Amino acid sequence: MATTNQLQKKLLPRHISLMAMGGAIGTGIFKGSAETVSLAGPGVVVAYIFAGLLLLVVMGAIAEMAMVYPNTNMKGFVRKAFGPRLSFITGWLYCILWLAVCIIEVVVAGSFLQYWLPSIPLWVLSLICSILLIAINMMNVKNYGEFEFWFAGIKIAMIIVFIILGACILFGIIPSGQANYLENFTSHGGFFPNGGTSIFAALLIVMFSYGGSELIGVTVTEAKDAEKVLPKVIKSFIFRIILFYTLPILIICGLIPWNQLTNESSPFVQVLSMTGFPFADHLMNFILIIAVLSAANSGIYGCTRMMYSLADEGEGPKIFSKVSKNGVPVYSLLVMAVVLVLGSMIALVAQDQVFTLLMAFPGFIVSIVWISICLAQIKLRRSYPSNPSFKLWGYPYISAFTAVVLGAIAITFVLNEANRISIIACLVIIAVLAILSIFKFKKDI
Repeated sequence: MATTNQLQKKLLPRHISLMAMGGAIGTGIFKGSAETVSLAGPGVVVAYIFAGLLLLVVMGAIAEMAMVYPNTNMKGFVRKAFGPRLSFITGWLYCILWLAVCIIEVVVAGSFLQYWLPSIPLWVLSLICSILLIAINMMNVKNYGEFEFWFAGIKIAMIIVFIILGACILFGIIPSGQANYLENFTSHGGFFPNGGTSIFAALLIVMFSYGGSELIGVTVTEAKDAEKVLPKVIKSFIFRIILFYTLPILIICGLIPWNQLTNESSPFVQVLSMTGFPFADHLMNFILIIAVLSAANSGIYGCTRMMYSLADEGEGPKIFSKVSKNGVPVYSLLVMAVVLVLGSMIALVAQDQVFTLLMAFPGFIVSIVWISICLAQIKLRRSYPSNPSFKLWGYPYISAFTAVVLGAIAITFVLNEANRISIIACLVIIAVLAILSIFKFKKDI
């Protein structure tokens, strides 16, 4: 089964861009937007733009380092900058991040399927979703990239349609019962009804929403001419990701008073129902299923490739570096399959409690991973073996400022009582990884 230990360079620029969007555009926008709006009102759009600017710096740092160090992913940048111990911790944290996210996504996908199939147990539907995703990830990387391209493309097309329909209602092109929707931006307590500090509280969820964008830094080792195409892909990607988050939020807040949004259904469903479209609930349910499966699909890719990278550089069990003739890290994928099956079983026993435990993992770990990328760029820039054609502007101040802000966000995660159990679990995992790294790399101390 395992014939070679090399990944295949078959991902095209459009695959890379859509895969990263697939990881970043999921439940965070379709369902999580209701929670962010409830925290900060219409002004939450500022949080999305600000987090997008932080992401722009992180992605710019990845592009710059990828041009100098071809065939090196984001964990490899951390290794070159700070050695194997920090690389070991960052890499396994990233795997744990995606393990947690993928469990959440497959169970959520199962719950959405129950809307049509209420008689089938949730764990069965979640298991079916897991099997489908594992099968997709067994394809060679080019076919996988093509599949995810269309997977992610469907939900992006839905967002575009939503923006167009919402704008038509907002500006009176599609008639409705209200005369002036624009008043919803300033009435009901104003643009920042809960004060300016509410923006920072919303950032915690926004970070979870944007998490997955850094997958571009994982695809480097399977991308054609990565050092040439990556800067272009990242520039267009950042523009799209901010638009696909901020425009829908503005439309939602314009059409529905921020304090009337409920968590019972997606804000997208609430807006689509205003158009009079008779099957809005079924259409939106389909899109939600595609969205969460796409996010999980990207997550499985990111986790298995990170496991491969860890094993390939001696930071994980060597067996994880074995790949099939299709170029798939089969044993890494097997671990992912086992975790997803176990995750599906969660629906049998403690679905709500596990969600509470897992949901804070992604935002906190994403903050740490992004900080590592910024610090690696600051450290490595001074000793580049070649001069890249693309350089992140404002060195070292922009990168340092971004790292500090991300550090503040991570500290806020720790101090938030609602995340107490999750953060304790995160800190325990980090401590265990730190101890393991000390013993594994004694000669580097």
